[in-house]
Amino acid sequence: MPELPEVETAARSLEPQVAGRTIVAVERLDWERMLETHTAAAFRAQIAARRILRARRRAKWVLLDLDDGWTLAIHLRMSGNLTVHGPADLARPHVHLILALDDGRRIFFDDERKFGRVRLLDSAGMAALDAAHGPEPLDDAFSAAGLARILAGRRTKIKPLLLDQRLIAGMGNIYASEALWLARIHPLLPAAAIDAAGAADLHAAIREVLAQAIAHEGSSLRNYRNSYGQRGQNQEHFLVYDRAGAPCRRCATTLERIVVAQRSTFFCPECQRLPG
Repeated sequence: MPELPEVETAARSLEPQVAGRTIVAVERLDWERMLETHTAAAFRAQIAARRILRARRRAKWVLLDLDDGWTLAIHLRMSGNLTVHGPADLARPHVHLILALDDGRRIFFDDERKFGRVRLLDSAGMAALDAAHGPEPLDDAFSAAGLARILAGRRTKIKPLLLDQRLIAGMGNIYASEALWLARIHPLLPAAAIDAAGAADLHAAIREVLAQAIAHEGSSLRNYRNSYGQRGQNQEHFLVYDRAGAPCRRCATTLERIVVAQRSTFFCPECQRLPG
């Protein structure tokens, strides 16, 4: 599933291509279950003639801010991609939503597994989406002390806690594993067992791995592409994720894979020892 760096890259690559353009029509909508807020007819009517003001990200949502206070929110889920195409470009069979723009180009939402979701939100709906997510880990307001407060008193294991979008926005399986390795924290350690120094280390690690991944335009393991159709390069720089059986880059111990909360989790048994 695309995580914060991939969604941030998608939004950044969309911005120069679509900002200022007007959506003239919904050219294709053949998987109506992707719509979470409108019927297909209402969606078509409401979005037509809306001007795109900017593209941005909140948590794992790509947001297209439209005129009159509307926002088109798109969650890529497991296999979604947003790409911009010329008028003559053919859409693949897995493109389930096409938005036609006033300059002849089109936005394709390609979603092979049909898990992606689309919401057309007014200001109240956007406020509700925002309130449903925790702080952005790359914002200045997200501090080491703030992370320590999130962890305090929680018996939840740290790995699944990092994936809880209500607590920290945008973190996912890849970057949780990467950050925990960098901070030398075992993925099964209860959150409450992490002291202030550990929280500071984890805070720094989260920001480092996310910033690195954005610099490399995300990780392309299967489907992910930016809105120009280009693959990310961060998978070539993984520290621990998907490297089970390989030597730890820090101590050369063989990395291991376990399943935590039904998600593959990678760690070093030497660098990330579980106390006790």
